[in-house]
Amino acid sequence: MTLLQESVSFEDLSVDFTQKEWQLLDSCQKDIYKDVMLENYSSLVALGYAFMKPDVIFKLERGEEPWIGDGEIPSSVCAEVEPTNMGEDCI
Repeated sequence: MTLLQESVSFEDLSVDFTQKEWQLLDSCQKDIYKDVMLENYSSLVALGYAFMKPDVIFKLERGEEPWIGDGEIPSSVCAEVEPTNMGEDCI
């Protein structure tokens, strides 16, 4: 059996939001995002990946909102976003 090994980058595991997209998330969804992004970064560092700390990680560590860009929602995102109950009760 041959195993294919490829390098993984932080960008492969990262999700970016514009300011408007970030505002559509409820507080529980934002908390989950922060936890997952910080955990992904920590895991890559623990595995020995050497790279500069991404701006989003600096922002999350300082408690800042991590959105990027000028606040415009990319055209690939639906104009109508239906809120969900997913974040009503933080687990």
